[in-house]
Amino acid sequence: METNKVYEEIISKMDLCAPAPEEEPYRQYYFIGRARKALAEVEEKLGRKLTFHVATFGCQMNARDSEKLRGILEEIGYEPTDTEEADLVLYNTCTVRENANTKVYGRLGGLHSWKKKNPHMMIGLCGCMMQEEHVVKTLREKYRFVNLIFGTHNIYKLAELMSRALEHPQDMIVDIQQKTDLMVEQLPVDRTYKFKSGVNIMYGCNNFCSYCIVPYVRGREKSREPIDILREIEQLVEDGVIEVMLLGQNVNSYGKTLENKVSFAELLESVAGIEGLRRVRFMTSHPKDLSDDLIAVMAKYPDRICPHLHLPLQSGSSRLLKSMNRRYTKESYLELVDKIRAAMPEISLTTDIIVGYPGETEEDFLETMDVVEKVRYDSAFTFIYSKRSGTPAAEMDDQVPEDVVKDRFNRLLLLVQKIGREQTGRFEGQVKEVLVEHVNEQDPGLVTGRMDNNSVVHFPGDASLIGQIVKVKLDKCHGFYYLGTQA
Repeated sequence: METNKVYEEIISKMDLCAPAPEEEPYRQYYFIGRARKALAEVEEKLGRKLTFHVATFGCQMNARDSEKLRGILEEIGYEPTDTEEADLVLYNTCTVRENANTKVYGRLGGLHSWKKKNPHMMIGLCGCMMQEEHVVKTLREKYRFVNLIFGTHNIYKLAELMSRALEHPQDMIVDIQQKTDLMVEQLPVDRTYKFKSGVNIMYGCNNFCSYCIVPYVRGREKSREPIDILREIEQLVEDGVIEVMLLGQNVNSYGKTLENKVSFAELLESVAGIEGLRRVRFMTSHPKDLSDDLIAVMAKYPDRICPHLHLPLQSGSSRLLKSMNRRYTKESYLELVDKIRAAMPEISLTTDIIVGYPGETEEDFLETMDVVEKVRYDSAFTFIYSKRSGTPAAEMDDQVPEDVVKDRFNRLLLLVQKIGREQTGRFEGQVKEVLVEHVNEQDPGLVTGRMDNNSVVHFPGDASLIGQIVKVKLDKCHGFYYLGTQA
């Protein structure tokens, strides 16, 4: 867990019988102390330590939020476990697609059975799905066994909410905020990896793509101050981190809400200059906001800024892109790719593509296939369009027949996979640096890591290599990964 002796000292000096401070994060330090005390009383009654499990659904932003949730729970005194047969289960939810909600409701049924056998168990739900009014209404009416419900804007309040839940275990505590200007970061974090970390640089989204629910549940854009971001990364480096990923729904629009404007290109250059940091990544870029300055900064620091860019296309049809409210055209997207490749010929490009968006014709689909052939992505996340209630696209009349969508999806997938194998394989026989992440799950004689362009590499090694950047000869490309040997 990320070390922070300062807040630990603050907690130890707090009068937990006095009113809670109003200022954050001191308010949460206070409630960590209160929750610790309440948890200790429960553990004394049960005669054992209590466990927790955080299950994460969704994107990298959710994954980073879950690291914060785990860190706070560990600081309170819970012990982590890999099973949902825990004393506290917390679902950090996603709501990008309707079936994500259905999956959560299904999982809750299993938790209810476990809770009947263990009445002291607590169940919590947080994240994007909780920002939808109809979801909270359903939970209140049909899932009364849930103890805690909170949304995307008050993840930082977990200690405060847990304090209330532990002190009033029979209550269903619901705390949903529709918006907030607070960005509370100085709290415990339990990183998945000790040597790499995500760093939130902004929250929310202003783009309102017609198929997407994210701006409605994550709120409008707000950027963190650059000095706070840089300080956080410097502290991570001191704690052993050598790779960071800068996170935002649209990192290219970073800085627009700051009083003293700072562009994403300027922030990225500052991050690249931090001593001891070996790799910088970022996610996600919106094509309409990707500037020449950003391309120049990426090209300027090839040994620090990873040569990988995730550039969502969604569709190759300018007509559909307009309907999607993407605010670029097929032509401008291809021009942007040409600029990027001119500055960084070896860069790896990845993307997102939707098939079957309302009104998509065969001609529209072929425009998408044309872009895939021209750009030659290393990989692509391909999705069949599904209605997302609450978005403009869900109200459109001309939905594409299911059999047509499946045929197009299969054709696209074949092309993406063919090109992806060719692109990934272009480094075969070369020696590349690989950041080792873990022992291979299928073969304990191998370790698995990533090149700077995000390609996966497996090669002989043991756990002592985890967290190190090592030189590996890429002996053989197997589709979307390499087998290699240490050089």
